[in-house]
Amino acid sequence: MALDASSDNDRPGPAPGTPWANAQLALALLAINPQGLGGLWLMARAGPMRDRLLAQLAAFAPQRLHPAMPPDSLAGGMDIAETLLAQAPRWRPGLLAKGGWAVLSSAERTSAATAAMILDQARKSCATGQPTALVALDESATEAEALPSPLAEALGLFADLDGLALADCPEAALPMDKITAAQAILGGVTLAEDALAAIAETCQILGIASPRAALFCMAAARAHAALHGRHVTTAKDLEIAAALALAHRATRQPEAPQDQAPTPPEASLSPPAPPPQADNAQDRAAQDDPAQDTTADAPQPDPATTEMLIASAQAALPHDLLARLQAGRIARQMAKGAAGAGARQASQHRGRPLPPRSGRPGTGQRVDIFATLRQAAPWQKIRRAAVQAAQGTAGPQLLIWPRDIQLKRFQARQERALFFLVDASGSAAVARLAEAKGAIELMLAQAYARRDHVALITFRGTQAELALPPTRALVQAKRRLAGLPGGGATPLAGALDMARACVAQARARGQTPALAVLTDGRGNIALDGSANRQAAQADTTRMAQALRTMRVPALVLDTSMRPRPDVQTLATALGAELVRLPRADAQGLSATLGAALGRDMA
Repeated sequence: MALDASSDNDRPGPAPGTPWANAQLALALLAINPQGLGGLWLMARAGPMRDRLLAQLAAFAPQRLHPAMPPDSLAGGMDIAETLLAQAPRWRPGLLAKGGWAVLSSAERTSAATAAMILDQARKSCATGQPTALVALDESATEAEALPSPLAEALGLFADLDGLALADCPEAALPMDKITAAQAILGGVTLAEDALAAIAETCQILGIASPRAALFCMAAARAHAALHGRHVTTAKDLEIAAALALAHRATRQPEAPQDQAPTPPEASLSPPAPPPQADNAQDRAAQDDPAQDTTADAPQPDPATTEMLIASAQAALPHDLLARLQAGRIARQMAKGAAGAGARQASQHRGRPLPPRSGRPGTGQRVDIFATLRQAAPWQKIRRAAVQAAQGTAGPQLLIWPRDIQLKRFQARQERALFFLVDASGSAAVARLAEAKGAIELMLAQAYARRDHVALITFRGTQAELALPPTRALVQAKRRLAGLPGGGATPLAGALDMARACVAQARARGQTPALAVLTDGRGNIALDGSANRQAAQADTTRMAQALRTMRVPALVLDTSMRPRPDVQTLATALGAELVRLPRADAQGLSATLGAALGRDMA
């Protein structure tokens, strides 16, 4: 059943509608209730389909935003030219000050600070009675890319246009007459009696912990009911609201509903059971006086309504939901601890601009002229009066004092150094080495553009070896990788000790290190070279915990056919994500590591 704004069929159905119909209806609902829904998260890359959808907003004259816009453009600030001409502070409002529609391009590149500024301005516009309806265009190329969490949390609706053809997207216009009529009656639309309980239970089944999701679902249901002139929401309104506001927030696939056993016919003929006798005086008093009963039953959801909401959300779930969750979890794990090493570092000359800072020139830093003028402009009238009183002359037109000087700051991204720790011992060494070699060659083919370095540490026999120092040279890497030996014991503790030294060297060179360990976790050679399994396990745990205290992002890849507890123990000691790849090949390893690092390496 299509989610069509013109449809008034109240019969619930599991089909959430076509993606194009979902997107059009989401725009209509957002136009009806922008304050309650906040905005639309639109998954769509640049193309004619997206342009055709955004063309429906032309009548609203939406503001165009970009993550790289300076803060004063979004939040407002001092107009330097007008201030200097008027010799008094003159301020200009930000793009979101007047409210209305705003379209944020490349929303997945928005920093946390910019997202917070946009949301703060949207909140202020709601207070003025002109709420902002934000449409965030997500152009993510990989599953690991996504909107910042605060921004995604604040957008009530979701639509996905990826994979659509232009023939699937007929031209249409927003029903402005219906939207205007719906806005007039929205304040009088109420939820059905069991709607709130059904929405809450649906959120619990889908694994949605945020209470804001339930509020968005209620707001969407009320807006859809108002669109059709209804004053009380129906099952159809809840079904559509669940598909647009809940499906994309699900963190697990809902389980198939279990059929309940039918009630025996004779049960309906039996007399009702007597009420249970109270066990104490307090319970007896509560039975005699219902007003004293503090454990009154809460309203229970209608099972049919809940099943309908779950079916609607399940039909709208992304087909690769579990893969996205896995990729996002790995990426967060690999990103954890990067702040300790500093994936980004302060720079004086290059990188992403940061807010300026007061200081004195002469240390190689550059003066930010505009920020300096902005800092000095409000004090010009007072300073000229002081100079006039002290010297008897007007003095220069522009008075800049040392405390006004603002210095430029930049944030440069550090290079990454990914260290492969490959278990080259035992009978499966040849297969593991071949997989690691193929993955390294695939990643090195794109390493130069990403400024990544890749290294290989193999361990076999009684010691570990740095088979490939950190490099971006593909020819040199292939030469070093050719003919690596395998077989023997497993000096896992020595490999972790060597990785610890390599991590320290990488950080000293200004790089951000990360580890990828391919092993079965059964180390049997201690750090002193003795074949003592208990000592080897103790040394392995100690070295893994030492790496964890260095806050190194790590990933443990278990390529064994059957899960081994030793690998889980190693991953726990490292604080690493454990990924089981029993039939991994070079492509699989490269794709997994690409998701872990938040880039498309495959």
